[in-house]
Amino acid sequence: MKVADLARQLKIPVTTTLRIMTTLHLEGFVRKQEGRFEPGPVLIQLGSAALSSTEVRELALPLLQKLTALTAETSHLAVPCDERSLIVAVQDSAHPLRAASRPGFLAGLHCSSTGKIFLAYLHFQDIAGVLKREPPTRHTSNTLIELEEIEREVELTRERGFSLDNEEFNAGVRCLAAPVFGADGTVVAALGITASTLRFSLDRLPEFSSNIRSIAAELSQLIGYAGTP
Repeated sequence: MKVADLARQLKIPVTTTLRIMTTLHLEGFVRKQEGRFEPGPVLIQLGSAALSSTEVRELALPLLQKLTALTAETSHLAVPCDERSLIVAVQDSAHPLRAASRPGFLAGLHCSSTGKIFLAYLHFQDIAGVLKREPPTRHTSNTLIELEEIEREVELTRERGFSLDNEEFNAGVRCLAAPVFGADGTVVAALGITASTLRFSLDRLPEFSSNIRSIAAELSQLIGYAGTP
């Protein structure tokens, strides 16, 4: 559709419509062909991620409940979506104050626990390329944005088998995640928890990481993984 047609149908000014469509075009949600806008390539990526995540999401739902029961914190499942991490399921804790992202949220790979899992297991050979295509942005004073420090974090994630967002996306919030492996040994998702630093102190890292790795291994087996994470 042309901008004027969109504006007429949406009942908003043409200038406002143009600003919106320009933003969507820059982000890849639409593309422009001969003065008309049509759906863009990012929608294909999101749709593909949604389709591929359907089975793992359904299998993960009871395990997210189990993880939240074990940790008393909000748990979530994410799948890779281009150079970002797409949250597809969330199991809220009973705590009245929660900081977890909602389903549909796209998180950066460098500053989220699930994103770090995908950097470590899916993009390990091309970290510099990923960061060039999706430059890291600083969200808090703890956010890692330099290539060298992100590479060290990826090495640590692979070494211990889980990732940590240590107040790197939101101040006062820690997240922990572990990889979920598919039948061919490829990481297809990441399972994690989000908690306030008041409840999730660093001395609870061994306890929480053990819980998450155990549940992630259980989900991996459900989708056909026969190896040892």
